[in-house]
Amino acid sequence: MDVTADGSDSFVIGVDYGTLSGRAVVVRVRDGKELGSGVFEYPHAVVTDVLPADVAGDSAARLPGEWALQVPNDYRDVLRRAVPAAIADAGIDPAAVVGIATDFTACTMVPVTSEGAPLNEISGFANRPHAYVKLWRHHAAQPQADRINALAAERGENWLPRYGGLISSEWEFAKGLQLLEEDPEAYAAMDHWVEAADWIVWQLCGNYVRNACTAGYKGIYQDGRYPSEEFLSALNPDFKDFVSSKLEHTIGRLGDAAGFLTAEAAAWTGLSEGIAVAVGNVDAHVTAPAAKAVEPSQLVAIMGTSTCHVMNGAELREVPGMCGVVDGGIVDGLWGYEAGQSGVGDIFGWFTGNGVPPEYHQAAAEQGVGIHEYLTELASRQAIGEHGLLALDWHSGNRSVLVDHELSGVVVGQTLATRPEDTYRALLEATAFGTRTIVDAFRDSGVPVKEFIVAGGLLKNKLLMQIYADVTGLPLSTIGSTQGPALGSAIHAAVAAGRYPGIRAAAAAMGSEPGGIYIPIPENVAAYEELFREYRTLHDYFGRGTNSVMHRLKAIQRAAKPSFAAAAGQDAAGQAAAVPSAAQVSA
Repeated sequence: MDVTADGSDSFVIGVDYGTLSGRAVVVRVRDGKELGSGVFEYPHAVVTDVLPADVAGDSAARLPGEWALQVPNDYRDVLRRAVPAAIADAGIDPAAVVGIATDFTACTMVPVTSEGAPLNEISGFANRPHAYVKLWRHHAAQPQADRINALAAERGENWLPRYGGLISSEWEFAKGLQLLEEDPEAYAAMDHWVEAADWIVWQLCGNYVRNACTAGYKGIYQDGRYPSEEFLSALNPDFKDFVSSKLEHTIGRLGDAAGFLTAEAAAWTGLSEGIAVAVGNVDAHVTAPAAKAVEPSQLVAIMGTSTCHVMNGAELREVPGMCGVVDGGIVDGLWGYEAGQSGVGDIFGWFTGNGVPPEYHQAAAEQGVGIHEYLTELASRQAIGEHGLLALDWHSGNRSVLVDHELSGVVVGQTLATRPEDTYRALLEATAFGTRTIVDAFRDSGVPVKEFIVAGGLLKNKLLMQIYADVTGLPLSTIGSTQGPALGSAIHAAVAAGRYPGIRAAAAAMGSEPGGIYIPIPENVAAYEELFREYRTLHDYFGRGTNSVMHRLKAIQRAAKPSFAAAAGQDAAGQAAAVPSAAQVSA
C-alpha cells in the first residue's frame, strides 16, 4: 500500500494526448483507482487545408493534399486546463500527487530550437507549414518514404527487416527528409526534430530526453544505432548529418524519470514543483500495462480513429509488414511488437458524415441515439454475408501489413438495393479483416497470439467486438477502464516516482480488470472464414502489385492539385515563399 508520511494516499496523473484532445486522469497509486478526469479539446484540431489565421496571420498558407498539422500550443493548454480540471474532479489535495506522465500519438513531430521553442512560434515562420507539428496521419512524405525503402532494400540495410521490410511515411526520417527538401530554410533553422511525446515532457521538466519507444519504432534506432551517414547522404547529401545535428539525443528507459516538474509547469498544472516527470511514451504502448497485458502472446488493440496493435514476445522475430520490433519497447526484458491500421474509427466517422442520408440522422435523433448506435442496431439484425458486400479498410492507407499510404478504400458488391446499414456493417467487418491479416502475419512468423484485448473508444460497440472475436477466432476481452492510455501513463508515473520497482509490478497492482468478454461463435467463425478468403484475394490484388490502379489515381490526383510552393503562396512581404517546387527538388 502506498501512502504518504502522514498515512494518507498518494496519487499520480496520466495525460493522454490524442488526435483531437488531451485527457488527464488522477489515479490512486496503491490500487489504480481512477478518481477524476479532465478533457481539453484542441482549439485548432487537425489542420489539413489552411494554416489557422489566429496563429499564421490573415494570409495563412494553404496546404496541399495528404497534410495533417497541429498547433503545439494546444498541447500546452491541455496541461493548463485538463490537469487542474482532473484534480478538481477528483477532489484531492494537489500536494498528494507524486508524479505525472504523458503519452502521445506517434509519429507526431515538432521542429524546435535548441531551447525547445516550436519553429512556428519563431518570428518569420508562423506562415510556414513545415514549421508546425506534423501529426501522425500526415502522409505527404510518402515519396520520401518510398526512396528510403528502395535505397535500404538495395543496400541491404540490416535494420530494415526489423520494420517488416518497409518504413512508413508517418515516421521521423521520411517526414524529416520532406522538411529538408521542401523547406530547406526551415530545416536549417530547426535545432531538434522532436517527437511530440518528448517535447511535452521537455515542457514539463525542462529536460529533452528521447523515449526508447518512439526512438525504436519511429526513429529507426536498433541495436544502439541509427542509419549511417553514408545511407543518409545517398538519400540527399544535405541529409547526411540529420541524425547527429537534428535527431540524436539521450534516450530514456520507459518508466524512468526524465526530470522533475519545473516551477513554470507547476503553475500551469497546479501541481507541486519537483515531482517526478516520467520519460515520454506512445498512447498504444502505455495501454498494455493498463490492460495488465505485459506478458508474451497478449495482443492489445487500441481502437479509436486508428488502431495500434502492440504485443510482447520472448524472442526476436522479423515479421513482414510490421511497424517494428524493439527490445524493451513496451516493458524491459521482452521484445515489443507493433502493427497498426491507419483508419478505423475515422472510416466509420467518414461514412456517417458523407454516406448516410438525412432521414437516417433524423430517425436516430427521434430515437434519442447517435447515428453510429442507430446504424449498429440496424446492422446487427443481418446475417453474416447478407449485405453482399466486401470492403477494403484503406481509406487512410495501409499501415500493416502492406505499409503503403497510397492505397485507398474499396467497397465491392454495391447495387441499387444497398442500404447505409449494409455499407456500415461491411466497413466494420473490413477493419476486423485487417486485424485478422495482422494476427496471421504474427503467427506465420513465429510470434504466437493467444489473447486479444481491446482498449480505446470503440470497445463500447458490442457488435464490433463480437465481429472481431468471430473474424480472428480469438477470445476477446475489453479493458475495464475507459481511459486506458491515461491509466497506462499514470502507471509509468508511479514507477518514475519510485512507488513500484518496475512496469510489471505497477501493472499488476494498478492495471484494469476486463470490462467485457466476447467468445467466438463457431458458426460465425466459419461464415467469416469464407468472407475473409475473399478479402485476402481483394487485398492482394490491389495491395501487392497485381493492380496498381490506386497508385495511378494518387498520381493523377497530385497532378491536379497545386504544388507545395503554389499552396504555400507568398510570404508576408509579397515575395514568393522560399520553398522549392517538387520539380526543383527532383532536379
